[in-house]
Amino acid sequence: MPESNQLVDLVQLRIDEFLAEKRAELNRIAPELTALTDVGSSLLSGGKRFRALFCYWGWQSVAGIPSDENPLDDEAVSQELPGVLMSASALELFHAAALVHDDIMDRSDTRRGAPAAHRRFEQMHADGGWAGSAEAYGQSSALLLGDLLLGWSDELLGRGLALLPRPSALAARKEFMTMRTEVMAGQFLDIHDESAWASYPESEALERAQRVLIYKSAKYSVEAPLAVGASLGAGSGEQIASLRAFGLPLGVAFQLRDDVLGVFGDPVVTGKPAGDDLREGKRTAIIAIARQKLSTSANAILDELLGDPDLTTDQVNMIRSTLQDSGAVDQIEKAIERNLDRACEAIEHANLAPTARAQLLALATAATTRTS
Repeated sequence: MPESNQLVDLVQLRIDEFLAEKRAELNRIAPELTALTDVGSSLLSGGKRFRALFCYWGWQSVAGIPSDENPLDDEAVSQELPGVLMSASALELFHAAALVHDDIMDRSDTRRGAPAAHRRFEQMHADGGWAGSAEAYGQSSALLLGDLLLGWSDELLGRGLALLPRPSALAARKEFMTMRTEVMAGQFLDIHDESAWASYPESEALERAQRVLIYKSAKYSVEAPLAVGASLGAGSGEQIASLRAFGLPLGVAFQLRDDVLGVFGDPVVTGKPAGDDLREGKRTAIIAIARQKLSTSANAILDELLGDPDLTTDQVNMIRSTLQDSGAVDQIEKAIERNLDRACEAIEHANLAPTARAQLLALATAATTRTS
């Protein structure tokens, strides 16, 4: 995907330029504040940029179709590219904000093989020999960084939308705001179900896990970026509906793959400790399905171990074996394949630009077969 690779570089450039501007702005207030942009820049360096890519190809899916009036004129499309790139980059800032906050809530030590933002701030406190709790300083600082990134994502989006036709900008802004609300709702449901899962009937466990999956990740990872991009290109209701029909099942498959990696991923590749989701007590679809298949005694052991931050390697391996032997992992893999097929079928005959459709299909495979 050479064009997608070029896009990743362009998005990184926009992000770097924006953060450099913000670093200078903060430095004028106080030099200590540049620590915020330094940690933010580190977090936003590299990555797969799936959300930016889905936004761009969502735009290309509709804007890449020549108009009947002048099918050879693509000048309007090229003029809109700077605004689209800024908007796509804003999605990556939003994603970074969500990761910073998520790592605080999950008490994660690492992110992409490096210390999580709150751990980096915690280390600054320890290295400086400052007064008070290093842990509290780290969490508070990272919380503020996440807030800044969230606000900056909106600012960068606004800059991008200002370069685009007003009707398209308003439609894209509406999609972005809906995405923001849904992610926060999904995040709350995630932490709520980690604590309150026993208060609900066992029969609801899988449905609740799926609800968290959809709103915390699936919609904002794929469906929302596609809808934002297509709105930027003034896509029709039919075109956006086709992209949603592609995006939601693909987002589900994307997150199910993430759930598998959270339990079975290689830490060298994922950049996260082995079995991290088990230590965090994530009530994912894998856990919900396994609980339907396990005996009462096996479930009691699973419930006792799940969420223990001090799980040993042997205990992690035991839970892994239990999940595999239950058939839950095989069922998840089949669900990934089924949702991927459903997504691909949704745009097979849709009124979308052929080149963009091909890129979306390639992205779908990449998103669901990844190892990190």
